[in-house]
This record gives sequence, structure tokens and C-alpha cells, in this order.
Amino acid sequence: MILEVALFDIVPGRETAFEEQFAQAELVISQASGYVRHELQRGIETPTKYVLLVRWQTLEDHTEGFRQSALFTQWRALIGPFFATPPAVEHFHLLAES
Repeated sequence: MILEVALFDIVPGRETAFEEQFAQAELVISQASGYVRHELQRGIETPTKYVLLVRWQTLEDHTEGFRQSALFTQWRALIGPFFATPPAVEHFHLLAES
């Protein structure tokens, strides 16, 4: 399993609208092949910063399957207008868990 970590910097003053729209975006990403689960967290010190953690079966499920699909286009149309800067996205392999 792969963990996608995406950091979102949201336009100040648009946090509530982003969170409301994200509820719709959740329905889109959850339809993607290889999607396992996700969580969205909001910054405490910087409330315009969010981290999205998405579990995928494989890296390709995200980078090829989802990112090159119509679902991604829908996803980005829903939440993209709230981004102050392009998201930073990286992928990780689990090495240890307790």
C-alpha cells in the first residue's frame, strides 16, 4: 500500500467553503480504482494549511489511474479554485507501524 501526502495552502478566508466543497470531492476520489481511504487534517498554527493523506493500493493507482482520469478532472474542478499555491504531493511506503 502507498501513502499519498498532499499539502494544500488554501486562500485565506475560503477555508469553510473549501471544507464544504471537499465533502463533494470525497465522493469523487473514493470511486477511483485502487483507492483505499483518506483523511483530511487542518493546521492548528496555520489554519489555511491542510494535509490530505490518501492510501492507494499501488503508486500507479494514483499517478496513472486517478491522475489521468475524468475523476481527477472532477476532483480538481471541485477543490482547485481554493488553492493559494499548487499542492505539494509526495508518496511513501510504510516501514513500521504500531
